[in-house]
Amino acid sequence: MARIAFIGLGNMGGGMAANLAKAGHDVRAFDLSADALARAKDAGCLPADSADAACADAEVVVTMLPAGRHVEQVYRVHVFGAADTGALLIDCSTIDVDTARRVAEAAAGKGLTAVDAPVSGGIAAAQAGTLTFMVGGLDEAFARAEPILADMGKAVIHAGGNGAGQAAKICNNMLLGATMVATCEAFGLAEKLGLDLQRFYDISSVSSGQSWSMTSYCPMPGVGPETPADRDYQGGFAAALMLKDLRLAMEAAASSGADTPMGARAAELYQQLVDSGQGGRDFSAMALMLAGKI
Repeated sequence: MARIAFIGLGNMGGGMAANLAKAGHDVRAFDLSADALARAKDAGCLPADSADAACADAEVVVTMLPAGRHVEQVYRVHVFGAADTGALLIDCSTIDVDTARRVAEAAAGKGLTAVDAPVSGGIAAAQAGTLTFMVGGLDEAFARAEPILADMGKAVIHAGGNGAGQAAKICNNMLLGATMVATCEAFGLAEKLGLDLQRFYDISSVSSGQSWSMTSYCPMPGVGPETPADRDYQGGFAAALMLKDLRLAMEAAASSGADTPMGARAAELYQQLVDSGQGGRDFSAMALMLAGKI
C-alpha cells in the first residue's frame, strides 16, 4: 500500500479519496473546506492542515481540482518541494491539454513522474469506485499509476503520452454534450407529434437512434431508468461543468484547426442554459430549455 496525498475533496474527490483509504492506502487528505476534511476523516483518511503537509514524504499525489491554473499552482507551490523524490503525480482534474503537458514537463524537471488521468462516470461512480480513467503519460508512468487508479475505478485506459488523457476526456464530453442536446430535441419533437414518450424510448432505444444519453441517462422524467430528470434535474453532472468541458473542447479545436460545428453549437446552447440560472442543475435539463420551460 502507498502513502498518498489527495488534494481536492469536492463532490468527486471526496469519494475517490475514500475509496483509496478503503483499499488500505495511507491517505493524507487536504481541501480548503473544513466540511470536506471532516467527511474525509470519517471515510478513513487523515486530514492534513495544508497541501504541503499532505504532500510531505508522499509516494503518490492525487489532485482533483477545478481548472488548469489550480493544478499548476498546487504543483509549483505545494507539491514540488514536499513530495518524495521520484513520487508519482496523478492529476484527475479535467483541464486543458497544454497545461497538462506543461506541468508534466515541470514535474520531470524536479525528478517527479506525472500523468493526467481525467475521469468519466460522475459523482455516483466516484463514490462507488466505478469511474473510468483516461490516462496520459509514459508507459512506465502508466504502469505505476494503473493499480492506484484501479482502486477508484472499473476501467483504467492508457490514452497515450502526457496530455492524451485530457484530449480523450474533452473529445468524449464534446460528444456527450452534443448527443444530449440531440436526445432532448428528439424527445421534444416526439412529444409534439403526439407520441407516448415511453413508447418512443422503447422503440428508439433498440433502434439506430440509441445512445448513452438515451438509454442510460434519459433526459425525460418517468422514462427509462432513473436519472436526474426524475429528481427535477438535481444531482448528476452539472450543466456548468458540461459548459466548462465544451469550452475546453472549443479551445482545443481552435488551436488544432479542427472543425467542430456540432460541438460549437452545443457549447452555445449550454451557455444559454447556464446563463438562465440553471448551471447547478444536471446537464440533461437542456430538455427543459428546449421545451421553453425555463
